[in-house]
Amino acid sequence: MTAYSTAYEALTSGRPLRPGEASQLLAALREEFGTELADAVEKQLDGQYRRTEADTNGTFRKKRVTYGASMRIVAAFRHLAAAPYRPIIPNPRDNRSTS
Repeated sequence: MTAYSTAYEALTSGRPLRPGEASQLLAALREEFGTELADAVEKQLDGQYRRTEADTNGTFRKKRVTYGASMRIVAAFRHLAAAPYRPIIPNPRDNRSTS
């Protein structure tokens, strides 16, 4: 079952999700979406930066640099999608004295 269908089923079942379950479900959905996005971008870039007969050394070098930058972005998508979720907890302000 995909993360999307699991999320849909959880939202339409009428049973409230516990915070831990919701967090895991959103993390799975984020990971699946990030992987699909990276795969789609990589597929779009495939073959676009290959050397042609009309390319000079300079234009091919520019293509290689552009392709490398694009693949670094794809790698960043994959890394962010797989990164564990860490909630940001604000620093609690406590004006009480400890003495």
